[in-house]
Amino acid sequence: MKKIAVNICRIILAVTFILSGFVKAVDPLGTQYKIHDYLTAIGLAQYAPDILTLTASVSLSTVEFILGICLLFAIRRRLVSRIVLWVMILMTPLTLWLALADPIHDCGCFGDALVLTNWQTFWKNIVLLVAAIIVRKAPTDMARLISESNQWIVVNYSVVFILFIIAGRSLYTLPQFDFRPYHIGANLREGWQRMMGGEESPYSDFFIERTDDGEDITEQVLNDEGYTFLLVAPHLEQADDSRLDQINLMYEYSQDNGYPFYCLTASSEKAIARWCEITGADYPFCQTDDITLKTVIRSNPGLLLLKDGTVIRKWSHNALPSEEELTKRLEDSKLGELPSDNVASKILWILTWFVLPLLMLTLADRLWAWTRWVRSGKSTKSKNPELTDNNNPIKK
Repeated sequence: MKKIAVNICRIILAVTFILSGFVKAVDPLGTQYKIHDYLTAIGLAQYAPDILTLTASVSLSTVEFILGICLLFAIRRRLVSRIVLWVMILMTPLTLWLALADPIHDCGCFGDALVLTNWQTFWKNIVLLVAAIIVRKAPTDMARLISESNQWIVVNYSVVFILFIIAGRSLYTLPQFDFRPYHIGANLREGWQRMMGGEESPYSDFFIERTDDGEDITEQVLNDEGYTFLLVAPHLEQADDSRLDQINLMYEYSQDNGYPFYCLTASSEKAIARWCEITGADYPFCQTDDITLKTVIRSNPGLLLLKDGTVIRKWSHNALPSEEELTKRLEDSKLGELPSDNVASKILWILTWFVLPLLMLTLADRLWAWTRWVRSGKSTKSKNPELTDNNNPIKK
């Protein structure tokens, strides 16, 4: 019963840590924003530059994911169980403070994939703390899924996967999984109209106001039945200007084909003027809430394509369409269609390139261990003839 309890707790902890680490790694900027919220709540935000909070974001997701993998495969059982217990000992009082003081409304444990209230997070951590204590009391009762000689393969492969393939790729382009209300395929017009009708909606802070005259053009943009480009730059002072030529190319393309193009920002008129001076931008600028813009797209700047109020495409500034892709009108191009890579295909990709290799390694390792056990048994019998049936006096 003790072994069963330990392994049930080990699985609960492993799944929780793997899921938590993965959703953080898939959206490093979102985790960075949440870390900044924590620092703001305790008055330390001004002492933490963006590079530090971003490093903390990627490191946190990697550590959580690897701890979960180590628990799942029972790797370095004593050390890992000790680390997990200390993590829960530190995090449980923190979540109790969040529940009582409520400085932020969401702890961000599972990013935007699963939003928990602060009290739900606290009770979740109580369960995990109890599980961590049980596992720590008898770490060697965790059943190994892979032999010690091959554990380094699992750990190194998992580090490369979560750090470079997931977090690194998400930072360079965009998150592979978008759990926010502005994901590709989201009907912004319908959601905004529900909000205007008094219903609860995640689009309550979404607005578009022209900077030159202050006119609200949100309804105009969302009701446009054609294509509309939205260049999103929460803060132009911090925006990456390494792809200026491609951004200007997208604007020229929109002008040549009659597609509206707006730059949405929360920056001041002075910052906008500075951006125009540096980039030679001629496109119109509109004001929008900066937190909303950070939610819309995890890139500064990033580009959205709307059609009939629906998000058709999203591009990071590092992955804008090439000049060769802009030779046709959107109506005749794949750029004007919803992308073919849906959630199911992305999950299949992860299963193929991460889960399947580890599963094959585990099966091969267990088969090899079983083969050695059989051989050692035969070797023992050959060295001790009295153990065989022919020489067993009792059998005779």
